[in-house]
Amino acid sequence: MHADQIDLSPATAARLVREQLPRWRHLPVTPLPPSGTVNRIFRIGDDLAARFRLRPGDPDAVEAELRAERAAAEQLAASCPVPVPRVVALGSPGHGYPLPWSVQTWLPGRTVTSTSCAGSQELAEDLAALVAALRRADTGGRSFSGPGRGGSLPRHDGWVEQCLAESRQLLDVGLLRELWQGFRELPAAGADVMSHTDLIPANLLTDGRRLTGVLDVGDSGPADPALDLVAGWHVLDARPRARFRELLGCGDVEWRRGAAWAFEQALGAFWCYLGSNPTMAELGAWTLHRVVAAETGQPHRLAPPASPVWRVLGL
Repeated sequence: MHADQIDLSPATAARLVREQLPRWRHLPVTPLPPSGTVNRIFRIGDDLAARFRLRPGDPDAVEAELRAERAAAEQLAASCPVPVPRVVALGSPGHGYPLPWSVQTWLPGRTVTSTSCAGSQELAEDLAALVAALRRADTGGRSFSGPGRGGSLPRHDGWVEQCLAESRQLLDVGLLRELWQGFRELPAAGADVMSHTDLIPANLLTDGRRLTGVLDVGDSGPADPALDLVAGWHVLDARPRARFRELLGCGDVEWRRGAAWAFEQALGAFWCYLGSNPTMAELGAWTLHRVVAAETGQPHRLAPPASPVWRVLGL
């Protein structure tokens, strides 16, 4: 997925666990199929998971980030209505792997996909309860900081333009540029609130009906109140998405800002991962399909007839 991606074999991951965390040395270490873009995940027995960064970085900075992620996860867990993973150990570089790494608890459940629960009113209700609970948490007087999603929409103009340039043969970039121009001009939706910040399908667990857990919580923090609304666009079709909006009482500006954040994320995910990460490419395709349908009423304007977007969508 990345030109500078760190090579980490299952044998190396198992050796790091055995040598640095001897209390778990008797447990099997099993790689999971790649789906995310930041970490490689290995299960340790039935109840734990090791997370290894995929891209190089300064080891001291990465360790500081892991400690900050652990603190953020503990804070989010206090207000989250479903379980979240707990960080139980930090590992050190070794045997050619150059960075610190972490071990967290494993949560049971099935990972959501862009389509697996798309028609579920129950999941819509559970996602609304999750977002509402996080919004009630105390921000401690903090507000959004950093370059990622959750602050100013116009700050992402450069990235969106790059995505459009890369997507010239894949998508109707004229239409998508027009949509972004409308999104970027939306006013603020209110004061920052506590947010998960990345409610994509891969971070949601279900038992087939209800939400049972939330993953990748280390980047949670204050952000635009519309940011967590991306879950509605990434996961749900129109009717349950309307229920999600109704339960949260979203006004037009807040709702469209949620669509804008989902649009920005999906636009990058589709072209970036079309040939390397099918899960993320599917996320991009389905979310763009839903946003275009809602904004224009013409979902099939999303891409030229020969675009691989239709193959990814199965349409």
